[in-house]
Amino acid sequence: MQYRRLSHSSLHVSQICLGTMTWGAQNTQAQAFEQLDYAIGEGINFIDTAELYPVPPEAETQGETERILGNYLKQRGNRDNLIIASKVAAPGGKSDYIRPNMALDWRNIHAAVDASLERLQLDTIDLYQIHWPDRNTNFFGELSYNQIDEHEKQTPIIDTLEALADLVKSGKIRYIGISNETPWGFMEYLRLAEKHDLPKIVSVQNPYNLLNRSYEVGMAEISHREEVPLLAYSPLAFGALSGKYLDNQWPEGARMTLFKRFARYTGTQLALDATKAYVELAREFNMSPAQMALAFVNSRKFVASNIIGATNLEQLKENIDSVNCAISPELQLRLDELALLYRLPCP
Repeated sequence: MQYRRLSHSSLHVSQICLGTMTWGAQNTQAQAFEQLDYAIGEGINFIDTAELYPVPPEAETQGETERILGNYLKQRGNRDNLIIASKVAAPGGKSDYIRPNMALDWRNIHAAVDASLERLQLDTIDLYQIHWPDRNTNFFGELSYNQIDEHEKQTPIIDTLEALADLVKSGKIRYIGISNETPWGFMEYLRLAEKHDLPKIVSVQNPYNLLNRSYEVGMAEISHREEVPLLAYSPLAFGALSGKYLDNQWPEGARMTLFKRFARYTGTQLALDATKAYVELAREFNMSPAQMALAFVNSRKFVASNIIGATNLEQLKENIDSVNCAISPELQLRLDELALLYRLPCP
């Protein structure tokens, strides 16, 4: 396992990060403990969660993932060896049941951190991230930007930054990051932090995979030049890049079998055709489709850590082992050819 420092911080995160959003829904606490034991044994020191989890978000289960992780940390006593990341939810139909009058303001962010710390049974969260923007913009696969000139409900980014700065000063969080952001939002966080002497973001958590390379357009250059790397989520496109959903197959217990509304990576013929092409390419190079897809993300210079998720140990072992798979120059050329043929099939 390799480790990469998040610039502008003292955090050295493992190349693979263990995602947690299935814990409390698809996975029990016992299964989550098994995943954590195995992942940490393989050198993973970076665990990512959120107040919203598990997914799909439901009022009845909200916060259960953090509770499970907190129980693990207390039982194992290994918190000091790990980097724990969590996120605060923004307004929207997916989260409005969490607190009254949801916003990314001082009141909501302080309440969210306190609740997360209690569930995690911690005094400090190492990396605290804004889960998605509190303004009208494109995220979660939306393409059309709908301009609103008047009466747009939003929390100014400066208000969000000042609330986060107060939490850093109090010691409840160490560093801050953003997630599901746009190039404008990315640069605005950086500009305001410099202008007002506020904490600088140290990471961006956005989707990135072979079916969705949209981060390369605009965002990757900012990551490179501002030294704020990507924490890549959905590197397997909700599992689609493993090939298990091809030919109208719906494996029992799989995420998109259980939750058909997650159709971002399977909902169009273009997505299915692109997936099939990548799966066939992996097999041509004697690689498992999942490991090729993960190795591609691992190889990107602007990626600090690749956030994987699994519902069983077999998947977890295969995913972590991607650190031992290399993308050869010939394979990279073929991947780029397919990227031109299937241009951003699932942004």
